[in-house]
Amino acid sequence: MAEADPAKETYDEEESEEVVDHQQRKKMFSKELRCMMYGFGDDQNPFTESVDLLEDLVVDYITDMTQKAMQVGRPGRISVEDVIFLIRKDPKKYSRVKELLLMNEELRKARKAFDEVKYVSK
Repeated sequence: MAEADPAKETYDEEESEEVVDHQQRKKMFSKELRCMMYGFGDDQNPFTESVDLLEDLVVDYITDMTQKAMQVGRPGRISVEDVIFLIRKDPKKYSRVKELLLMNEELRKARKAFDEVKYVSK
């Protein structure tokens, strides 16, 4: 009988962990994507294959943008400016990011004001 190669067993374990990790990761955005698909005119319960395909595209896009942002800015760190730099030539994405950042700043100020009023009234 031939003995099992320990390196081969390690590789198989790593490969199976990647498959499990990919399956768990695949369901990360499915609920939100289903709601978005319904909001854009799809059926209330879209096909699982459609949601999975869209999720693969979203994860690939996020991964790609993250890797590009890592190359643009400081090594090992991603900042908001790095993402803005990457999308600066796409007017729709750029305006949406600016809008969301402004909204975030307004919410932060409102929370701070609310917390100050709450703290003073105690």
